[in-house]
Order: sequence, then C-alpha cells, then structure tokens
Amino acid sequence: MKNVTHWIDGAPAEGAGRTSEIFNPATGEVAGRVHLASAAEVDAAVAAAVAAWPAWRDASLVKRAQVLFRFRELLVAHRDELATLISSEHGKVHSDALGEVARGLEVVEFACGIPHLLKGGFSEGVSTRVDSYSIRQPLGVVAGITPFNFPAMVPMWMFPVAIACGNAFVLKPSERDPSASLLMARLWKEAGLPDGIFNVVQGGKEAVDRLLEHPDVKAVSFVGSTPIAKYVYETGTSHGKRVQALGGAKNHMLVLPDADLDLVADSAVSAGFGSAGERCMAISVVLAVDPVGDELVSKIVDRVEKLVVGPGDDPKSEMGPLVTEVHRDKVASYLDLDEGFEIVVDGRGTPVLGGTTAEETPGFWLGPTVLDHVRPGSQVHTEEIFGPVLSIVRVSSYEEGLALINGGEYGNGTAIFTNDGGAARRFQNEVEVGMVGINVPIPVPMAFYSFGGWKASLFGDTHVHGTEGVHFYTRGKVVTSRWLDPSHGGVNLGFPTNK
Repeated sequence: MKNVTHWIDGAPAEGAGRTSEIFNPATGEVAGRVHLASAAEVDAAVAAAVAAWPAWRDASLVKRAQVLFRFRELLVAHRDELATLISSEHGKVHSDALGEVARGLEVVEFACGIPHLLKGGFSEGVSTRVDSYSIRQPLGVVAGITPFNFPAMVPMWMFPVAIACGNAFVLKPSERDPSASLLMARLWKEAGLPDGIFNVVQGGKEAVDRLLEHPDVKAVSFVGSTPIAKYVYETGTSHGKRVQALGGAKNHMLVLPDADLDLVADSAVSAGFGSAGERCMAISVVLAVDPVGDELVSKIVDRVEKLVVGPGDDPKSEMGPLVTEVHRDKVASYLDLDEGFEIVVDGRGTPVLGGTTAEETPGFWLGPTVLDHVRPGSQVHTEEIFGPVLSIVRVSSYEEGLALINGGEYGNGTAIFTNDGGAARRFQNEVEVGMVGINVPIPVPMAFYSFGGWKASLFGDTHVHGTEGVHFYTRGKVVTSRWLDPSHGGVNLGFPTNK
C-alpha cells in the first residue's frame, strides 16, 4: 500500500489529518492512500515558498535555465517510471501515458529558453540623454490546481514556465492520481532547484480554498470542469489574485462531403477514445454533413469493434478503464437516457483483456461507445460526458454544423475535415472556438503557442504556457533613465562569462 505525502521545502511531509484512498482503476482495488492537506499544511508550503523566493528571483536567467535543462534531462531518464505511475493510478495505457509525459516535456524545453523569453524592449534617446526600457519581473508565490486526467502534463503546462520566470510554485494535484507529482518534486531537487521553490500539497476543497484565499499567493492557474473553474476564478479574483481557469469542453468535428472518410474515421476514433475519452480536447461529437453519415458511421464502427480494451500495463491494450467507479457510472448513465439516439456500439458489452465484458469485469470499465442519430440540443449532445462516448449528429450543411458549434456553451477545441481550402479558411475565421484543427482531430498547440478555449471553457484573460504563460507569471515594468556621469569598472582581460 503506497503512502502519498506532501512535498514541502524540499522534502516529503506527511499530513496530520485526513487521508483518501487511491485506486487501481483496472482492478478496482485500493492501491494506497494520499494525505489531504489542511489549511495549516497549505500555509506551511506557502511559507516555505515565501522564504525561498527572494534568492530564486535574484538568480540569473542563465542559472535558472541550467536548472531547467537538468530537470529536462532527468525527466527524459525517468519518463518510463513516470508513465508507469500515471497508468497505475489513472488507468490510461502506458503508451498514452508516455505521450502525456512527452507533451509536458515540450513545455519544459520551451521554458529552458527563458533568457530569450524575458527579453524586454529598449528605446535610446527618448529625450535628451534619456533612455526607456521594459522589463518583466516575477510575481512571487504562485499556485497550480490540476485535474486527474493528465497528472504530469497539465502541471508541466504551469510550473516550468512559472519557475523559469523566477517564481516559487505550490502544486495541488488531483487526489485521485497524486504520485506523479512527488516524482517530479524529487527530480526538481536532484536538478538543483533550491528547496521551497517547488512544493506539493495533496488534498481536496480545503486545500484549494486556502490557496485561493492565502494573501501570499499572487496567482493561481487551474484546469478542470467549468463549474469549478468558475468558482476558482471568482474566489481567487475576489481575493486580489491573478487567475487563469480553464474549464470544460464539448468538442465537435465537422465533416464535409469532400473529406477523406477513412482519415475521418481514423481521426474520430483516435480523438474520441484515447485515454478513455477523459481529455478536454477529445472529440465527442461528429457532425456528419449529408450525405456522408451512413458511410462514415460504418467506417467508425468497423474501427471501434477492433479496439483492444485492457489494463494499462498490458502492451496489447489500446484503451484502459476510467479513473473511478463513480465517474464510470456517471458516463454509463448517459446510455440509459430516452433521447431517441441509436446505440450502434455499446461499450458496456465490450470484452476486456483478462476478463469478460466491461460491465462484468472488476475495475472501472466502459468500452468505446458510439451513438448515432443524436438529436441536437439533447443532453448527450450538449453536456460534457468526459468518457468513451462518441455521438454522431447528422446535419444538412456546413452552415447548420457551424451554427451547432457556435451555439454551444463551450469553445475549447474543434476540427473540420475537408479537402476544400476555402471552406477550411472560412471555418477557422467563423468558428467561435479557441483551438481549431484543419484535418487535425486534437489541435493541442505546441508549447511555444498557448493553450486555451473561449466562452465557458476559459475564465480569465490569458491562456496557459507559451508567451501568454510567460506574461501570466510576470509583471511588466517600464524604466526611464538618465546617466550624467560615466563610471569605470576596472581592467579585466579575462573572457567575459555569464555568472
């Protein structure tokens, strides 16, 4: 039985209060326990960050970058171990967990360029012998509150940039799969990050609320469901904090009649059922423009029925279980709704490697499910199911499909599949969504761009990572200077080096 603690001031720290069970989703068995932080334990982590921050703020950009580079190398060396932890607690298959680590590494690599990213502007002679220049400086102590579906990648969207910018960071990961956070904390220490600059507090609402209210926490990043994102944004900003809160999604794929339907079917299945559909960028609705519906559904079903569902540590598995029993049951409950759709693939009867059907095998199983003739505006169409349920909605035209996307509550991700460049360009201009794919089903931006949606998928003004992430974790300052007397630093014939 594993015992997952906090990480405060460079060392593991056991909590003195409540604990919560950690499950193996593939078996349903309790695999360990995680300590849940009280407000006092959050205060201890913030206090450690406050004490450590001034020296890190004053560390040179080159020194910060060197620590980032060492952390990057350690992550590469330990990525298989990290993926194994993710798979054992979340349920996603090992190859998918490795992909998660790889996408997180991209942000670490982006942050390694912090000496360039923090370059300001300079204007000489704005007045007689007067110059002006801009700089960006760190905020202080910042926090990240991250979800269960990407226990390594989403934290790495935040803390590499925050730390590279000169801040101290407090991470509150999901209590459902908390072990990855501690491995990353140990790697930071091994990389030479000063104690107190990266802290981890496990926990639930009490820990979240204390981070949102704590006067020494200057900014909070959050990724999760829309109701909680709204709560985090409103609570944090009411306490004077800078907040970026990324919420939920209902991502549509619009398929035009000229699209390559084999590519579409491959993409819809990959984007709909990877990580058991527990992705905020998963495609959960396919809008099939007449007359492609019947042929496309046939191709999707053919591919779905060949998927191998099984434990994440089995190399033959392509899709694993859902994260908890409660979540599995909630996702499965949508299949019992009386909304007129046709269940063309029922994941409850999917065979599981080493077991029987999904609903009969111990663990939190639900196989890939396909619903056809889903009615626009129904619960299945509009609500974020966050599981392996792919809905097919038949539409008569591009315009009808676009109206359904733009009329939705969310605006996180979307995709269009077509061979018509004009239609694609029109779509990217007209669709009211933050991340758009053109013949790309999961348009997650690379680390040097920023991730985030529109409408109820984002609360706050900035997206995560990329240049917007750098701006979120820093404040701008403009200096106007006049120097009347030259100074002399003495003779030194040695080659100048960064220190």
